[in-house]
Amino acid sequence: MSNPLDAAVLSRIDRLEIEARQFVEGYLAGKHRSPRQGLAVEFAQHREYAPGDDVKHIDWAVYARTKRYFMKQYEQETNLVAWVVVDASESMAYASAARSKYELACSAAAAMAYLVLQQADTVGVSLVAGGVRAFLRPSGQSNQLREACRVMATGPFSDGAGAARGMDELAGRTGRRGIVFVFSDLLDDVPDLLAALQHLRYQKHEVVLFHTLDAAELDFPFRQTTLFKGLEGMPEVLTDPAGVRDSYLKALHAHIDSIESGCRRLEIDYVRLRTDADLGHDLAAYLQKRHGR
Repeated sequence: MSNPLDAAVLSRIDRLEIEARQFVEGYLAGKHRSPRQGLAVEFAQHREYAPGDDVKHIDWAVYARTKRYFMKQYEQETNLVAWVVVDASESMAYASAARSKYELACSAAAAMAYLVLQQADTVGVSLVAGGVRAFLRPSGQSNQLREACRVMATGPFSDGAGAARGMDELAGRTGRRGIVFVFSDLLDDVPDLLAALQHLRYQKHEVVLFHTLDAAELDFPFRQTTLFKGLEGMPEVLTDPAGVRDSYLKALHAHIDSIESGCRRLEIDYVRLRTDADLGHDLAAYLQKRHGR
């Protein structure tokens, strides 16, 4: 989008901010403990006991030496730094119906950002498209959600392809361990994607991958001879959909299976989002599953 401050963009920012609040206050509120559920709970340090603390975390070995009560404080108790990483490459602009993949990704990203901010933690934002295209440093300030929506409203871009390179670049800029929410259609070579995700895991981040796909990409409902427009440097293709449907779906499922397999190996949560599905329901289902671990 050429002017990030024009009326259309401002309207888009407002809509994202409102949607984020609605998702959290509607579907998500009360259905989870926290996005940080599932993070490693490694011992970090001691702190003195305060009334109301759970006595099960008292370090009795320290008490035996000092006759004073100290609590074991774990990494999970420290402030969470969360990143929302949105693929803003040209392919994300595709929409077979009212909502594009990019719009779906931004709505989901804004909801997760709002959820993190609501629990007094910090969130940063990055748009990736052939590299890092926008970068908002983590903050817990009251205007951070609006700033996040402002950044997301500047995409998608027509001159950058794929998310893998941007994720790999971002891994070196994210600082201390946290949680990274990635929203992408994952139209990259699988080895490049998994290498970028592995880089994030090497930085000790927890990673949640939201695979954002258009309904037509998953179902391939085309029946008549169709001209498919190439994106991200690919040529146009005129073809009979009935003749290529089976091979297309086979290749798509093989691509998805390879990504899911890689995520299991890297201990990354994989969540699929469809443009024609109820986003609030899908996010709530994931967080409920996460809470049940």
